[in-house]
Amino acid sequence: MLTYLALVATPAAAQTQAQMNQQAGAAYRQADAQMTKAWRVLYADMKKRDAADGSRGGGFGYAAAALASQRAWLQFRDRQCVLESGEYAGGSLQPMAQAQCLAKLTRGRTQQLKGMQWTK
Repeated sequence: MLTYLALVATPAAAQTQAQMNQQAGAAYRQADAQMTKAWRVLYADMKKRDAADGSRGGGFGYAAAALASQRAWLQFRDRQCVLESGEYAGGSLQPMAQAQCLAKLTRGRTQQLKGMQWTK
């Protein structure tokens, strides 16, 4: 039989805003490292596709298209997260909000990159 005390949730440890900012930054760095890994795999694959394409004019240009897409996406992500964290501009929540946005969008991009690793 469960007692009342067993049903009560353990309270979260108190954290300072600086600690929460650090945790959000660490989560973003982890997401960024995973995206970088997925990017390297994809870009190498796109270079192989280009090298294997002997059609006139050098083929489709997979690697160049992937690189242009990634560069544009990075600019979008960074600007979007400045905008989203602007709700807290000048406040102690702004760095955390920006890092959380960066992590969220970066995790999504990682899935996109993995989805472009075609089997053919």
